Amino acid sequence: MLSTGLPQGAVPKLERPGPLRDRVYEALLELITTRALQPGQHLVESELAGHLGVSRQPVREALQRLNTEGWVDLRPAQGAFVHEPTEEEADQLLTVRTLLEAEAARLAASNADGAGVEALEEILAEGLKAVDADDVDAAVALNAHFHAKIMELAGNAVLAELAAQVDRRVRWYYTPVARQRGGQSWVEHRELIAAVAAHDEQLATRLMREHTEHTRRSYHARAKS
Repeated sequence: MLSTGLPQGAVPKLERPGPLRDRVYEALLELITTRALQPGQHLVESELAGHLGVSRQPVREALQRLNTEGWVDLRPAQGAFVHEPTEEEADQLLTVRTLLEAEAARLAASNADGAGVEALEEILAEGLKAVDADDVDAAVALNAHFHAKIMELAGNAVLAELAAQVDRRVRWYYTPVARQRGGQSWVEHRELIAAVAAHDEQLATRLMREHTEHTRRSYHARAKS
């Protein structure tokens, strides 16, 4: 375990090319959304710089940007801390997610061809393997991949752009309930694939709405436990 609480192997490599501050920002955002850096955790510039192999300046700039976007809280005389989302914040975002995903499912059911359905089934198979292996990180990533594929099959660029804006926060909220949702989430995915394959827009919309609502309720139940 590293001194800032990062698991060994959690620190992503900084990809090149691109401005260093942007690469540091992406690395820190990934650590936050995967909860390698936990909500409320103190972020020490010098330690983060050491882990990432950079100077403190790009780390400081990245933390400023993350603060502006609501991922990090900068507290006078205390430093930077990973933001702790309130119940209201989570509820608002997951409610918006339900609206976007339900419409995406409807459009996917209208537009998807055989290749699209096959792609969903391949993700489903990998997701079930991740659940069986109790690989939460892989399950979270594959869950995001599944929903991104539904959005792609919807074929609406504006809808996809809006969904992309909330995608990382959805991952952030989903990660702590991924094990709790477990196999049931992928059972719901299987039912959704069947609705898409049958071009049943009404059923696909209902199933996706119920699916995302299950995640929202699971998040709130965990927070209260």
